[in-house]
Amino acid sequence: QVQLVESGGDLVQPGGSLRLSCAASGFIFSSYSMSWVRQAPGKGLEWVSSINSDGDSTTYVESVKGRFTISRDNAENMLYLQMNSLKPEDTAVYYCAPKEITGTYQRASYWGPGTQVTVSS
Repeated sequence: QVQLVESGGDLVQPGGSLRLSCAASGFIFSSYSMSWVRQAPGKGLEWVSSINSDGDSTTYVESVKGRFTISRDNAENMLYLQMNSLKPEDTAVYYCAPKEITGTYQRASYWGPGTQVTVSS
């Protein structure tokens, strides 16, 4: 079965950095474009970033451009999100998921629990 497990979230001060990881299993990871999405308290899911299957093409929501970097290691079935210059607005639960061609994301049964990122003084 498909399994996605996020990790790396933490409490960090504004301006700090975190590296999120997503361990994937149960599917041919290297065949799928992947995304990071997040959900802030009281808000809906927000797409953050995507990366193609080969890892040579990336996209980002405007608010994180220049601060976040998505990457992947297909040999290890791992997806990453390096987050620098974190802002309080980045506070959210972060999830990894196969990229949705529609651009709209809905939690699926195989999604992991997400990892909490809290940016606060």
